[in-house]
Amino acid sequence: MSLYSLFLNNSGQQIHKSSHYFFAYERHFGRFVGGPVTFLEIGTGCGGSAQMWKQWLGPLARIVTIDIDPSCAQCADEQISARTGNQSDPQFLQSLIDEFGPFDIILDDGSHHMAHVVPTFDFLYRKMSPAGVYLIEGMHTAYWPAYGGGRGDPRSMVERFKGLIDDLNAEHVKDGMVACSDFTRQTFAMTAYDSILVFEKTPFINKKMKNIGINN
Repeated sequence: MSLYSLFLNNSGQQIHKSSHYFFAYERHFGRFVGGPVTFLEIGTGCGGSAQMWKQWLGPLARIVTIDIDPSCAQCADEQISARTGNQSDPQFLQSLIDEFGPFDIILDDGSHHMAHVVPTFDFLYRKMSPAGVYLIEGMHTAYWPAYGGGRGDPRSMVERFKGLIDDLNAEHVKDGMVACSDFTRQTFAMTAYDSILVFEKTPFINKKMKNIGINN
């Protein structure tokens, strides 16, 4: 069954998702279905989405869901681990990595506030598995001043995303103004959708074209 079908036919705990998100989910997470995968969901909500991810990804998936509300513990089962903490607290985030290891998928559906989204990304992305996928949803809030955003506001995760496009392509900049970084070496693709930002890592550090005989 497709992920969207699971969503439409859900009869358990509520799942709050925009319908157009499911194209991005299936496109970027689909390769993990049926295999061993460690999935971090930031923002447990009612717990319905954790159950959905478990059903879709399969019995080898380990789902970790976090929330600032201690009631998130109620959604834990043999395949879902629930932890209470602040998504922008580096000590809490490191404790998750220490307990569960590097995450293969990270879905940020937490506060959607720039003061939380940006530091969470900065801390977790570099610590993901080498072929991991980091997806941030609800990024229409990046344009809302009440959430620390606004069009062109440097605090916005969307503005951060725009700048990271230069980092992604840093090896191709001839004037040397953009230095290669760990992000450059580790990132294969960046994709933007309506309200969604996606970062895909690669285990191949020497990923640039010049390393396969294309020097232009």
